[in-house]
Amino acid sequence: MKNILGIYSSNRLPFISLICALFVIYPEITWLPWELDFHEGPQRTCFIMFFIFRCIFYTALIFLLVKVNLQKIKTFSFKKRLWYNILISTAAFIIYGGISFFLHSKVRHLGSLILFQFVIICILSTLIGYIFLLYKEQKAKEREIEQLKVENLQSRYDALTNQINPHFFFNSLNGLTSLIRKKDDNVTLIYVNNLSDVFRYILQSDKKGLVTLEEELEFVDAFRYMMEVRFANKLEYHIKVDKNALSYKLPVLSVLPLLDNIVVHNMIDSDHKMIISIYMNEKEELVVTNPIYPKLSTPVTNGTGLRNLENRFSLLMNKQIRTENDGVTFFVYLPLK
Repeated sequence: MKNILGIYSSNRLPFISLICALFVIYPEITWLPWELDFHEGPQRTCFIMFFIFRCIFYTALIFLLVKVNLQKIKTFSFKKRLWYNILISTAAFIIYGGISFFLHSKVRHLGSLILFQFVIICILSTLIGYIFLLYKEQKAKEREIEQLKVENLQSRYDALTNQINPHFFFNSLNGLTSLIRKKDDNVTLIYVNNLSDVFRYILQSDKKGLVTLEEELEFVDAFRYMMEVRFANKLEYHIKVDKNALSYKLPVLSVLPLLDNIVVHNMIDSDHKMIISIYMNEKEELVVTNPIYPKLSTPVTNGTGLRNLENRFSLLMNKQIRTENDGVTFFVYLPLK
């Protein structure tokens, strides 16, 4: 788009304006031999000079209108753009009449054909500006889509590198080790099965785009068990989603970054019991809430989790997630499809 606009802002614009002017005045060019037969001597010279003046005037007017439409008028309203050009063209028409009167002591060449030519120039310039603005907007959207695709690929990579990281892995093993020491075989077996489900879901996430809410909540349920074991009675999950809503879809691994953020950014101990609620609201959004217990020291994070999640929702669903913080509770609203 920049190269195309460069054509109209470079030395080519006067030449293009001249071609457009000749196109507008073309019918009169074909009549020129017959017109010259009706003029002789000084009148013929005057006629030719004024005809050349009109070509130059039209060229300058088209140059001005195209320049203004491409660089100054930014509105997407065709009607407003047309009105701007009508004002400029009307002023040019008045100037043209004044010059004609000055040169001939009377207004010449202001008949219906000339008025029609000014109208054509006005509409042509409006269309050029409008079409190029739409083209520019389309290119901008295409660049945005390409950027989101790149970020989506990065998000998939981050989903593997950030979620299956040594910290998460070692915490899972520590939880397993603690259960083995307690010699509670039944709980240990359940923990291992859930751990297996969590890792399987994460490893397969790069092959999926959208998943059903049922799949995502099954993963959350497995993850929940591990976290509740890790934090004993200090962390609870309350999940309340109607069965009729389980067919809704959302990007894979949408909930995990939110659950991970809760643990990373909040204190969870006997004095700060964490209760995470997951439910559907009346707008058919999946809501994840948690009380706010900020840690005394700011946690070290790369800050990409929520941003990547926002990008994936924008790319895969063309929707935006919402967050609210009333100082007591943090809310995240995930739109569903």
